[in-house]
Parts: sequence; C-alpha cells; structure tokens
Amino acid sequence: MASILNQTQELQESSKVIGHVRCENYFIFPGENTLSDGLRGVLYFLALAYCFIGLSAITARFFKSMENVVKHSRKVVAVDPITNAQVITYKKVWNFTIADISLLAFGTSFPQISLATIDAIRNIGERYAGGLGPGTLVGSAAFDLFPIPAVCVVVPKAGELKKISDLGVWLVELVWSFWAYIWLYIILEVWSPNVITLLEALLTVLQYGLLLVHAYAQDKRWPYLSLPMSRGDRPEEWVPEEIDQSKDDNDVHDVYSDAAQEAVESGNRNIVDIFSIHSANNDTGITYHTVADTPPDSATKKGKAKNSTVFNLWKHQFVDAITLETSESKKVDSIYLRIAKSFWQLLLAPWKLLFAFVPPCNIAHGWVAFICSLLFISGVAFVVTRLTDLISCVTGINPYVIAFTALAGGTSWPDLVASKIAAERQLTADSAIANITCSNSVNIYVGIGVPWLINTVYNYFAYKEPLYIENAKGLSFSLLIFFATSVGCIVVLVLRRLIIGAELGGPRLWAWLTSAYFMMLWVVFVVLSSLKVSGII
Repeated sequence: MASILNQTQELQESSKVIGHVRCENYFIFPGENTLSDGLRGVLYFLALAYCFIGLSAITARFFKSMENVVKHSRKVVAVDPITNAQVITYKKVWNFTIADISLLAFGTSFPQISLATIDAIRNIGERYAGGLGPGTLVGSAAFDLFPIPAVCVVVPKAGELKKISDLGVWLVELVWSFWAYIWLYIILEVWSPNVITLLEALLTVLQYGLLLVHAYAQDKRWPYLSLPMSRGDRPEEWVPEEIDQSKDDNDVHDVYSDAAQEAVESGNRNIVDIFSIHSANNDTGITYHTVADTPPDSATKKGKAKNSTVFNLWKHQFVDAITLETSESKKVDSIYLRIAKSFWQLLLAPWKLLFAFVPPCNIAHGWVAFICSLLFISGVAFVVTRLTDLISCVTGINPYVIAFTALAGGTSWPDLVASKIAAERQLTADSAIANITCSNSVNIYVGIGVPWLINTVYNYFAYKEPLYIENAKGLSFSLLIFFATSVGCIVVLVLRRLIIGAELGGPRLWAWLTSAYFMMLWVVFVVLSSLKVSGII
C-alpha cells in the first residue's frame, strides 16, 4: 500500500512540472514526438473537436434508431361483441416515462457513459480508478443543468410560455437526481473515504432500477408510491403533428418509421426530432386501425417492396455522405454561404461515410441501428480518451480540468441540440427540462456506477482490496459546488413557474436575465472545480 501511495505522489509531482518534461507518448506515429509540445497540443485539441463533431453525427443516428424502438407497438386483435367484427388495436410497448428515463436519457448520456466505461476498462488491474470518466460525468451534469436551460429559456418566442405538464414525474426525477450526487458524496467522504467498495458500486447501479420503478409508479399514480399530484393538462397535440399515420397493416405498427427515415435524409440532416416518441394525438399509447384481409401474394409483394426500400435507403446513406452540395444549399443566393456550406459538408464527409454503414433505422424496429450506433459511439469515445491523455501529457493540464470543460461540453453537445429542438417544437417544457434531470441521474447510477463496478469486482477477486480514488477530495469538492449551484438553478425555475407561469419563455428581458444567471452558475462551477483539482485552492 505504501508503494502505491509513493507512486501516486511521484506521478502528482511529475504532473506539476510536466510542461517542462518532454512527453514521449504519441497518437498514431512515433514521429509526432519531433514536434513541439505547443504544436502537438493544438493539433490534439483540433482532433478532439473533430471527434466531437463525429459524436454529434453518430448520436443523431442513434436518436433516430431509438425513436423507432420506442414507437414499436404490438398488435392486439379482439372481436366486437355487438358486430362480431374484428377490431385491431396497436398498443405501444414502451411506457413514455420509462422511455424518457431509460432510452432517451441513456441516449443523451451515452457518449459520456461509454467514455467512462472505456476509461475503467483501461484501468483494470490498477488499484486506483481513472479520473477521466467521473470528472467528465460530473462536468456533463453541470453542463446539462446550466448551459442547456440557459439556451432553452430564450428559445420560445417573446411572450410565449412553455411549462412542465407532469410535475409529479418531474419532481420524482428531480429528487432522485439530487440524491444521486448526495449518495456519491457519502461514499467518497463519509462511508469509506477515498475508496469505493464492491457493495457501494453495486448499490449505486441498483438505485437506477429503483428510479425506474418509482417514476413508473408516479406515472401510473400508484398509491403509497406516488406523490398526490394530478397530472397536468396536456395539449391536444403533444408535438405538432407532421406525420401521416395511415399505414398498411403489419404485425408491428411502426407508424413513423418511413417518415422518420425520410427526415434523416432531408436537408436538415443533422437535426433529429427525438422527442416525437410522445404520441401526437393521444396519451394512452393505443391506436386503432381498421385492416382489410390481405391475400398471401399481396403480402409477399409488400415484403419484397420493403426489402427494396431498405436497400435503397441504405444506398442513399452512402450517396448522401459524398454529396457536398445539397438541394437546399443550391437555393442560397450568396456564393459565400454556399461555399461555407460545401466546406462544412466536406468536413463532415468522412464521418458521414463511416456512419453510413449503420443500417437504416426501419430494420427490426430500429434495434440493429441502435446497437450499431452504440458501437460507433464507443469507438469515437475511445479515441477521445486517447486524445485527452495526450493533451494532458503535452500541456500539463490536469485531466480533471479537461474533463470538466472540453470533454463535458463536447460529449453533451448532442443533448444541447436535442433540448433546443424540444424547446422550439414542443408545446410543453417536459422533454427540454425534465429530461435533464433524468440524464443527470443516469450519469451517476450508470455512468459512474457501472465503471466502478467493473473495477471493484476485478480488485475484489484479484487483490481482495477496494478501488482507491486518487483525487477523491477534488471530486467531492466539485460535487459540493455542483449541489450548491444546482439548488440555485432549481430555485429560479420554481420561481419562474410561480411568478411567470412557466419554466421557459416569457418576457424577453426576464428570459435573457435567467439565461445569464444559469451561465454564471456554470462558470462558477467550472472555475472553482478546476482550481481545486489543480491544487490552487
């Protein structure tokens, strides 16, 4: 144990002067070491930014596949007792609340989760946990809670109000989100200071299951397990209706599959409406469909047509990847804007060509694309971890500082874009605001719990020792700062609900003042946390 601590102290002493020590690590070629550390730092930062662009691109496909998974409905055949006619209904497999907390929140957090898991796998066999994953997830939680609402609150038009409709579910999610960070502080500083035991890691992961059960109970208003709050009045259209739901009969009713795929291939390729998983016309999750008998030969023809459509869609993905000038950009009058758009398409082309190998989202109700997207996200996250190590090596910046800032912002960028779309299109603030609390819970229970569980299981059987946290004090301090600033954020949202009548929108002056306040809280968190982990305060 003493030797381990000595090695840790030597590493810490070396990191303080690493700006004066030649970094011998390299990314691809050994010849990189011949370049100056300053130039290498710039190149690695540019590569990191390019990876974030790739993460946004593949996350868009991930969201679209997730949308198809959630819209999966099962066919229920019944006989009308009066007319003796067959009545076919389609009942959604996924409960909307569970879908928000699991697939939607998991999807928005998966870049951070995969990065933390890869960091844990790289550290298997080490007594000390890697700090890159926890630092990124805590920093991502701060980015989700401060900059994202700061953007969403000013998105609605002047005077337009958008509020959370189901406060009961949101309060349950909020309580579990706050408890997640309290729990993390307890196991780092109170229960077993500076170490994580197998029991602590296991309990952290299991609490995610408790969150799912409690949120479902609140959604269904189970007695004794739910808050005595009535569900808010939802508008007649949960999201603006855009898609024709009249489709041919099938064993599984994916009413949005084809139209959703067309949306991906439209000019607005990089913006995906992931929030249309909520039913546009009813909240029951059940749709009724009148179906005529289909001859066998007709069904065979439809199957062949569907296979042909899938092949054409997949082919179109590759064609779209190498198309630099879209039909929309050709309509732009300014030659400079057209050149800028073409340059951006050229920059995206390698990522689009790579991600074109992800199958179309209407295969197997989106599950194939869902799994393939996860694999690609994990691959990009692995490259991000390597680049972060190199940036820390050549610049001397503490890895926790990089995690709080660049990694947290970059991996949370898809979440920012998605929440902005929700604030623009949805008639309520549920997905734009309530989803943030779900993502923060997933960050702790899954994003930190699973990597720590991997390391603690290995250490328990290999060394009969717990997992040591090298910079537990700095991480605990960041948790305290985050908790204090998050209380300030939630208080303002509550005050907006009580005074203005909604969490988002309202008078422009108050909206911009709220936005500036949220950004100030984020700056306070980043600055204080960075100073602490760097040993300055």
